[in-house]
Amino acid sequence: MDGVPRVPEQWSREESAALRFSVLGPVRAWRGAEALPMGSPQQRALLAALLLREGRTATAGELIDALWGDDPPSQALAAVRTYASRLRKILSPGVLVSESGGYAIRLSDASGPSGPGGSLDVALVQELAADAEKAKATGDLCHARALLNKALNLWDGEVLANVPGPYAETQRTRLEEWKLQLTETRLDMDLEQGCHAEAVSELTALTAAQPLRERLRELLMLALYRSGRQAEALAVYADTRRLLADELGVDPRPDLQELQQRILQADPGLAEPSAPLVPPEAAAAPVRPAQLPATVPDFTGRASFVSELSDVLATAEGRVMAVSALAGIGGVGKTTLAVHVAHRSRTVFPDGQLYVDLQGAGARAAEPQAVLGAFLRALGTADSAIPDTLEERAALYRSVLDGRRVLVLLDNARDAAQVRPLLPGTEGCAALVTSRVRMVDLAGAHLVDLDVMSPEEALQLFTKIVGAERVAAERQSALDVVAACGFLPLAIRIAASRLAARRTWTVSVLAAKLADERRRLDELQAGDLAVKATFELGYGQLEAAQARAFRLLGLADGPDISLAAAAAVLDLSPEDTEDILESLVDTSLLESAAPGRYRYHDLVRLYARACAERDEQPPSERNAAMSRLLDFYLATAAGVYAIERPGDRLVDHLETTQYPGLRFTEGSAALDWLYTEAAPLLACVRQSAGTDLLPRAVDLLWAAKDLTESGANSHQYETTASAMCDATRTAGDARAEGRARTTLTNVLLVSGRIQQAAEQAQLAMDLATSAQDAMAMSWAANDRGLTCLHQEQFASGKPYFEQAIQGYGAIGNRPLEALSLCNLSRAHLGMGNIDKAVEIAQRALATYLEIGKTLRIANGHFTLGIALTRAGRHAEALSQFSDALAVFGSHRQRLWEGTTNFRMAEVHLAARRPAQAAQHAEQALALGCIGGDRMQGTVLTLLGRALTMLGQVDRARVCWRDALNLLESNGGAAQAEEVRALLAPATAA
Repeated sequence: MDGVPRVPEQWSREESAALRFSVLGPVRAWRGAEALPMGSPQQRALLAALLLREGRTATAGELIDALWGDDPPSQALAAVRTYASRLRKILSPGVLVSESGGYAIRLSDASGPSGPGGSLDVALVQELAADAEKAKATGDLCHARALLNKALNLWDGEVLANVPGPYAETQRTRLEEWKLQLTETRLDMDLEQGCHAEAVSELTALTAAQPLRERLRELLMLALYRSGRQAEALAVYADTRRLLADELGVDPRPDLQELQQRILQADPGLAEPSAPLVPPEAAAAPVRPAQLPATVPDFTGRASFVSELSDVLATAEGRVMAVSALAGIGGVGKTTLAVHVAHRSRTVFPDGQLYVDLQGAGARAAEPQAVLGAFLRALGTADSAIPDTLEERAALYRSVLDGRRVLVLLDNARDAAQVRPLLPGTEGCAALVTSRVRMVDLAGAHLVDLDVMSPEEALQLFTKIVGAERVAAERQSALDVVAACGFLPLAIRIAASRLAARRTWTVSVLAAKLADERRRLDELQAGDLAVKATFELGYGQLEAAQARAFRLLGLADGPDISLAAAAAVLDLSPEDTEDILESLVDTSLLESAAPGRYRYHDLVRLYARACAERDEQPPSERNAAMSRLLDFYLATAAGVYAIERPGDRLVDHLETTQYPGLRFTEGSAALDWLYTEAAPLLACVRQSAGTDLLPRAVDLLWAAKDLTESGANSHQYETTASAMCDATRTAGDARAEGRARTTLTNVLLVSGRIQQAAEQAQLAMDLATSAQDAMAMSWAANDRGLTCLHQEQFASGKPYFEQAIQGYGAIGNRPLEALSLCNLSRAHLGMGNIDKAVEIAQRALATYLEIGKTLRIANGHFTLGIALTRAGRHAEALSQFSDALAVFGSHRQRLWEGTTNFRMAEVHLAARRPAQAAQHAEQALALGCIGGDRMQGTVLTLLGRALTMLGQVDRARVCWRDALNLLESNGGAAQAEEVRALLAPATAA
């Protein structure tokens, strides 16, 4: 609760001057209007246990059991005495008494003439319920309903909130069940008095929260039938029968079956209530409407929204009108939140609360004129005094509200035009509006965009419904369930309700059912609650162009989609695409992730795809849309590759595209696009597996190879490359498979898995040769040579590089020819041909310089730096490495930056500059290196050497131990032996 706990309004001023207690919510106490501190959770648990014994004495043993059950602490008795002593100091004298080795609360001693009945909210509920029964027995249903409403209003959130212990848990269940029974009794009276239309909304919410409670279903059927909705009433029965069969394996109880038959037969006895709407003696009484639906007992989270909205409503006094409008997708909990906030704010609006479901998401939204008629009647206006026109009704409505403080909850609004005539417009009143549309055109409204729950809130809601014990036993599966639900409250409530009703299911069983995306929406329904039906309402209101965009954009995987990519999917101009997408954002079916980027909620995307499969005509348009998207990504990625590598002919060997991509004039913007689009681009590649788009998808992956060398997207790239290898092998496409295995080889080389890289490179060579794919043949030969270098098989690698150089030369690809020259230099270096290695590296760098300043010029500087290091020309080597580092940094090649820092550390160590060597080695570790864990072991080995020279021997030994673990587990046997030798003297000592 925010601020000072309120004294329940049902306690009169005279009564509230004494000591009052509340347990139908947090455990609280007041002396008059002063809230008393109740102490720790265990202390509140002790007070609750005593209060609920209704004056009877509880022994110390009983209190220990109540607080801790079978596992009390060793000092439990002392703790109980301490809690009792503290409470005695807080409460009035004589309230908490000790007798017979136990304790009791004597409320009558503290209450004076009013007795115990007004001292505890539970006792007051008992008194009010008994009075309601008496009023009902005399036929005064109006008074009986008022008394029950007064009793139900004493519940304030979760019973015994945050009070620990088994006794509290048992009482929590009992008191919530009691509340439901009283609610059913009051609803039964509502129907007896003809308030069936008003009851439908509340019963709908209650049956959603309590799907297996048949009495609520029975009342809902009757309310619907009396509202002229016979088909819906029968549908409730069908849903109930199916739910009970699925969940419990039983049929509906006889009363429910009999009601269904009476509805089928249009039994005249069902049509009219058995009691008049208002007894004659109450006709002249002031009308104080209390139409709010019941708040759900397991309301969870949303604390910031509750506080924000409550604060706005609290400002209604002294203002012309306070209006808050909540927007969000169907199922996100707008109504639940609004009803909860409205109940919390009831004391601010003592003259009543009006509620209407405007059915704005349906095909037939409520007409403001009809709603105003219902509101006027609820405010005490006689039917004969209600005018006919909308304008006259709105004027009378504002006049009736003048001087009153009334809250109006307008649920499920279609648009601002539907809402405006229903706003009070008078000081002291407020309106709370929920809608799937963001009401930017509702003047003066406080707008709130409601998103899905946080993972923590989602798990809390799931746990409240399913039970803490089941969730604790399978916490990860529970997290999987709420994630599969997209953290959407409606989906979580449905999934949890299904599980709660199936005691034989484990949480993992439910998680497995929801793991299948094609079945997920079908699984997320229970009784008359269904996620798919909620989305269907919004989709049904879209115009043709909006509906087409909604369907087709849902086909694309990935976390979001850019405006340019969406334009490709829809085959529209960016301007027209933006207009449509922004209109979908206004309906809450699409979210704006950032300027120019859009995304679906996961479950909405599944629904959009189902709509595409069902409604998109002709069906070939789905494939055409995905083909345009793939073309857009491939054409743009090829352009980025070409900007980064002028003269590189790879782009000439890629699959042709029909749809154009974006054009860039400089490298920074091109790289921005590539890294921003990484996730949706790779998702598009994966999505093309098993389709005729596969060859283009593989080429897109090849053109986007910078994603793996940047280090930021390596894992996603690897997963995609593996999937493409499997898909091309299944398709029997040797050319595409050779290219796919080339992309996977690159991932493996970067991560240091050399043996696997060698196997993939050899497969790529064989496949490219059989397909006569000249570009892939040369590329794979270069990769195969690189695996030989990493395995220190320098002589074996030399002919592979020479083959690549010849192949690249034949197709005129000078940048890649220079790349293979760099690698050939490394091979000669390994063979001891240092001068030859320097000469070849200089040739490669000269070629790069002749082509122009590109990303791969850094490779020339890097390679020459390595050769010069071996030649002992340290200053020249550092100069080359510095040039390479600048280029790698400007092109965001983080792993290459790290590798270059390592090479600079080598130079400094060779030149006996250990401090500089250690600095560059640490930088390499911070950035990461090409070669993965094995390379990290190499860097740690060098760092240990530098630290030893600096006299930091213990730290060096730690580095070497870490290096040894990495090298032994990643195939670096020779290097591991070197590290063991470094550790040996210290070990011997």
